[in-house]
Amino acid sequence: MGVSRFAPLLFVALLAGCGTTPLPAPTPTTTPSPTYGPPPPTGLSLSVGQVEAGLGHRASVLTLTNRDTAPRKVTGYPDLKILAGDGSPLDVEVLHETSYFASDPGPQDLTLQPGEKALSVLAWSATVTSGDQHTGAAVSVIPIPGEPVQKQPLKTDLGTTDTVKLSAWASRIGN
Repeated sequence: MGVSRFAPLLFVALLAGCGTTPLPAPTPTTTPSPTYGPPPPTGLSLSVGQVEAGLGHRASVLTLTNRDTAPRKVTGYPDLKILAGDGSPLDVEVLHETSYFASDPGPQDLTLQPGEKALSVLAWSATVTSGDQHTGAAVSVIPIPGEPVQKQPLKTDLGTTDTVKLSAWASRIGN
């Protein structure tokens, strides 16, 4: 009997699940969205990283860049909603806590100098148990109170969980 062509993949998948260390945090990207437009030229600009996956978990890094000429204070958690394809918000609970991909440092005061960035990790499980599966097409984010809403495309295959985890803004992603 020959070795399955999937054996190396199965070995890697099993090996990945053996340790207690989560996968590396997703890498942020800054590709402008053709649907929602490029980042704003001034103010606090949001970009959304590609979706990373591991053992049924998914995550994307939210990157907030200070495009002003003066320092900006950032604290707490982004105000985030998952949007359906038509732009309407889905009924998804946003939990402020540690996820499979990143620890949550909790709210902290950050001062972003011009060009500096703050990061937050949006994570979810693609678990399917019973009921209807839900998929988001975008996110709507108010980076800090008083700032305008920014929308970015982001496919979120939520399975049947209807829950996401979001870490607080931080200068780096912790595991």
